[in-house]
Amino acid sequence: MTNPPDFFEWMLRSTIRAQVRSGLRGLWVRGELPSGAAVLAPSHHSWWDGYVLREVAWQLGQPFCVLMTERQLSIFPFLRLVGAIGAHELRPALRASKTGHWVVVFPEGRLEPLGKVRRIEAGAAWLAGASGAALIPVALRVVLRGQPKPEAYLRFGQAVAGPDLPEALQAELDLLDAELLGSDPEQPLAGYLRLTGGPSVRDGQPDLATRWLARLTR
Repeated sequence: MTNPPDFFEWMLRSTIRAQVRSGLRGLWVRGELPSGAAVLAPSHHSWWDGYVLREVAWQLGQPFCVLMTERQLSIFPFLRLVGAIGAHELRPALRASKTGHWVVVFPEGRLEPLGKVRRIEAGAAWLAGASGAALIPVALRVVLRGQPKPEAYLRFGQAVAGPDLPEALQAELDLLDAELLGSDPEQPLAGYLRLTGGPSVRDGQPDLATRWLARLTR
């Protein structure tokens, strides 16, 4: 018989992955993704950010946890089943980092408006230093371009020392933003690996309903 917590974890995981696949045109990554323990320090300008990073870890079979504010966890306590821990729960975060997990710490500390990095808190750098894990800046953008659904792009930088995180994260964001501004909005960014996104949304091809409507109205 299935253990109820296992069933609820499976159900939540299935729901989140379905949301990512149905809500986004696709998910693309660029750069060297760490193969073991790492503290990921991503920009945080979109509701999708946590789900996108969780999906990347699921795709790779990588152990994962993400720090969330106590307020958010009080609203969504079930997210603990898929790796969320409280932002002030330092012992579990440190233990996870020492045992091969990706630990996601949004260094801005909260969801911020789209644009430049406004502030960097000390938590990500402290955790990387205390655990010995690599500190990885991650530029993350979820953008609506030339398709009906938004697209998620992640650009993984090289490991940095704690004091270098603000500059490194902003540099990765500047590169990603320049790529987005200089690209054909109807095509995925060149040089990025697609992790999700099915044929029905690829390369700007119209869906079946659109093709039938076009045929009937010619």
